[in-house]
Amino acid sequence: LPWTMFQEAVVQSSTTIVAHANLVKRGVFPLETLPIAQTLSALGNQLFGTVALLIAILIIRQQLSLSILWLPVLLIPQLLFTLGAAWLIASLGVFLRDITQGVSLVMMAWMFLTPIIYPESIVPARYRPFIDLNPFTPLIRNYRRILIDGAAPDWSGLAYFTIFALVSFIFGYWWFARTRKSFADVV
Repeated sequence: LPWTMFQEAVVQSSTTIVAHANLVKRGVFPLETLPIAQTLSALGNQLFGTVALLIAILIIRQQLSLSILWLPVLLIPQLLFTLGAAWLIASLGVFLRDITQGVSLVMMAWMFLTPIIYPESIVPARYRPFIDLNPFTPLIRNYRRILIDGAAPDWSGLAYFTIFALVSFIFGYWWFARTRKSFADVV
């Protein structure tokens, strides 16, 4: 669910500025809100999926753990990370019109480098450092801990992801603000 949210927001943001070219030429519209809207839409989809997952867990296990109360602690850095990436890709999408295909390929490769559809235990020890360096891995681990294991988050992994999230958020917004002046000329 968190990966789908991230992927959906980033891929859709790659064309959002060009798709709303009429707003770009007006000059007074806050273009930063277009990637924010894509991100919040993807977050809404994730929340609906999370509710369905919680219902399934309740049906299968006959109980829910109180650890699900930690979900906002994971959602905040996830949202920051996604917004930063969405702003960056949205601004690049103005200058590189075919970026959507490249972003889709990168997202697919990144998904397979993140232990989403496979358990980490099957990764050979020599490749484990690559999995551990992936900033999305601790987020996925923590979602599993909270929703499936019924445990509190791994704070060191969450701190690692939060650092990446803050860097992504700051850099993505900075890049978007810096390149925004050229959007009207290119669109």
